[in-house]
Amino acid sequence: MSQKRILIVGGVAGGASCAARSRRLDETAEIIMFDRGPYVSFANCGLPYYVGDVIVDESKLLVANATLFQERFNIQVCLEHNVRTIDRTAKTIEVENLKTGEIRQEAYDALVLSPGAAPIRPPLPGIDLPGIFALRTIPDSRKIRQWITDHQVKTAVVVGGGFIGLEMTENLLHRGIAVTILEQMPQVMPPLDREMVTGVHDLLRSQGVQLCLSDGVERFDPVGDGEGLQITTASGQVHRADLVILAIGVRPENQLARDAGLKIGERGGIQVNEQMQTNDPQIWAVGDAVEVQDFVTQTPIQIPLAGPANRQGRIAADAIAGRPSTFRGVQGTAVCQVFDLTIATTGASEKTLQRLEIPYHKVYLHPGHHVGYFPGAKPIDIKLLFAPDTGKILGVQAVGEEGTAKRVDVIAMALQQGGTVFDLEEAELCYAPQFGAAKDPVNFAGMIAANHLRGDAPLAQWSDPDWRSHLLLDVRDPDEFERGHVPGAVNVPLNSVRDRLATLPSDQPLYVYCQVGQRGYYATRVLRFHGFQAYNLTGGYKTYEAIEAT
Repeated sequence: MSQKRILIVGGVAGGASCAARSRRLDETAEIIMFDRGPYVSFANCGLPYYVGDVIVDESKLLVANATLFQERFNIQVCLEHNVRTIDRTAKTIEVENLKTGEIRQEAYDALVLSPGAAPIRPPLPGIDLPGIFALRTIPDSRKIRQWITDHQVKTAVVVGGGFIGLEMTENLLHRGIAVTILEQMPQVMPPLDREMVTGVHDLLRSQGVQLCLSDGVERFDPVGDGEGLQITTASGQVHRADLVILAIGVRPENQLARDAGLKIGERGGIQVNEQMQTNDPQIWAVGDAVEVQDFVTQTPIQIPLAGPANRQGRIAADAIAGRPSTFRGVQGTAVCQVFDLTIATTGASEKTLQRLEIPYHKVYLHPGHHVGYFPGAKPIDIKLLFAPDTGKILGVQAVGEEGTAKRVDVIAMALQQGGTVFDLEEAELCYAPQFGAAKDPVNFAGMIAANHLRGDAPLAQWSDPDWRSHLLLDVRDPDEFERGHVPGAVNVPLNSVRDRLATLPSDQPLYVYCQVGQRGYYATRVLRFHGFQAYNLTGGYKTYEAIEAT
């Protein structure tokens, strides 16, 4: 077997997994990795927790070092080396040693690009002032930690309320720093639908976070006394801070590929096929720099997540070794913890389905994460999206204190297998009182959706206007009704529904709700058995309050 020369540009998740997999598939290949930074493989997802002193030992962030790659895998790692150009005709790259300034050419049989993504730094006035940081690497985290110590930071502004923004907010608060979040969108966690993060907004405010939504940054200015920064927003608000964290998002590092004439997608990522191959048959690309296909919507997408990057690296290695492995696309499965709340999602959001004009139905539910009789049951707010004709799962979002990620993981696997709400209805999951229930929240989500599709208990949506012009029945107990109800609702407690049938109009639809949906379901079944056009407003009063709060 002739020796193959595999060069990999960039490490971390995609590049490092490709290198290790390539060695496992080919013991004779010469494999060399190049990285501009001082580390080849580190846990960038742990960086906010290092800043917040939750992780106190920096070495714990190192997944693998150059010595391990050399000694265990016989892979050469060239750190602080910048790959400047690619000559596709000669099949060479030009590499600069950033420590010595030496420039050399390296030939390849297969080239893998894993340059990652860079934090977005919009060209705003004052964006390069001292005290303004983005967090992407271990050196970034060191600089932030040093700034906090040297300047005795008491106040911070976090620009952006996505995953990194919220994790940084929590960790800065952990260090006793007051935080203001500036988010241009009307919500934090933009990948989720707005009503699903109402509780997250409430929690942030309860922790003392100043939450400024629908307001982006206009400019940064130094404070006159030389200490701190002044941040002016588009609405004219002014905030003072000792530290600014930019968490606006990332952009693919595509310049090397672009200069080499490789195709770039509409979202800025390097275009690849299902084997992670670019338009050059000898060049592959993986990780945050690539544009792939959304598994649900079948549209191009660029998602910087470690899980897909690892899988892409393995598939590129397989392809180089001649194996037929293919990448199925990404579904955006992600999770984030904010204080006591876990926020998890997979698949498409409602706003994405609306934008792409993909038909869908939805259900809301608020089950406990385990049985109510066992101490400590916590509710999980769940939103399930599915196809109206087949019940095929399109996406799910969940927010709760306990058991949230588990439920989204189960549904993520069902989605990956092309599963339907009927599959969720029948899913057999672990049950003991402290872990779940005989009817797990996953089962409940499937049952509610399946009952709707079968016509047994059709659902209505709070976002639809129809219920506002017809009789609205609140079937909760009178004391619940008194504590708060939808304006115009008539209180007919569930246990009284059968006795009150003669008082209800039979010539118009009846819209029913309870606190979270279960009693509304029971009432809807009774009413429909007696010939009424009854619809259960999904998610009950709890969902109504969340939607009204947006």
